[in-house]
Amino acid sequence: MSVAETRAVPALDEPAGRRPALGEVVPTDPWRWVRLGLFAAYGVAYLLWFNAKGLVIDRVSVLISIGILLVIANVGRPLYRWGQLIIDFALYSAMWFAYEESRGAADRLGFPLQVESVRNIDRFLFVGTDPNVWLQDHFFETGAVRWYDVVGSIVYYTHFVLPPAVIAILWATNRREWLRFIKRFATTLFIACAGFVLLPTAPPWMAAGGDDRIRLNALPPLYRPTGRGWSHLGLDGFVRLWISGRDWANEVAAMPSLHAGYALFVVAFFLPWIGNRWIKAVLLSFPVVMTVVLVYFAEHYVADALAGFAIVGFSFLLWNRIERWQRHRRLAVTERELEVART
Repeated sequence: MSVAETRAVPALDEPAGRRPALGEVVPTDPWRWVRLGLFAAYGVAYLLWFNAKGLVIDRVSVLISIGILLVIANVGRPLYRWGQLIIDFALYSAMWFAYEESRGAADRLGFPLQVESVRNIDRFLFVGTDPNVWLQDHFFETGAVRWYDVVGSIVYYTHFVLPPAVIAILWATNRREWLRFIKRFATTLFIACAGFVLLPTAPPWMAAGGDDRIRLNALPPLYRPTGRGWSHLGLDGFVRLWISGRDWANEVAAMPSLHAGYALFVVAFFLPWIGNRWIKAVLLSFPVVMTVVLVYFAEHYVADALAGFAIVGFSFLLWNRIERWQRHRRLAVTERELEVART
């Protein structure tokens, strides 16, 4: 028996009342401090990048940053974990590249652009009022940046950071929960992509004539101040990069709203883990705040957000039922095996 094995098993002649120390039962991980040091270096590098260029939000950079984070989390792990990492990361990357391809599919299939239809849903819900127009008329000031502009910019950009960060942390800490998360996440994403292809929708800023390539006037002129708060905080370079980068995005991928949907998604996934009802109420306010921000910034209609909430609800309902069926099936198989073993 090796020295490590003798440490892992308490001696038989020890007093009965003595409890072995954790280090005597659970083998120590010599790579733990190496990983912690690399995580710290990663955090410092991210902060330096943020100070120079702002948040990492374009898909390729996000994939690279997540890949680095997962490699750090895997340092010192068994070989099979590296195989899992390669497969899981490849599938995750393919999922996002498929999302990016939805723009090309929409262009090739040529479904008609929705301009008035979604806006009319909002007008019906709000008794003839356009929420985008009302919010900007009452709160937007061209000559001043208010505190809610800064909060709005921060909330808006959590969409590009929060879901990928949760995915990376879950993979590194609990792959079983990561699988539960990613199944629901991918289902939501692919349903949304189908909506983007079949129902290309002009967002409010575009419907108000904000795109020089397609002149629309379904709404009064609206501002699109998503980066206004970051500029106020001194991150003008980040805002310029964002404005130039969004030209490559699918600008008519508005129905349903993934911004609103994933704000609810992250909260809904972790809500069962939280017992305090006040904390639950605070967390549930996040998708509501995100919706208000999206409408105020003229990025989405309220109907877009409601559609995003609906597909998140569907994905959770679908996988909850599938996983319940799988548990019952495994239980039935186990019971049959036990019956056979008794005979």
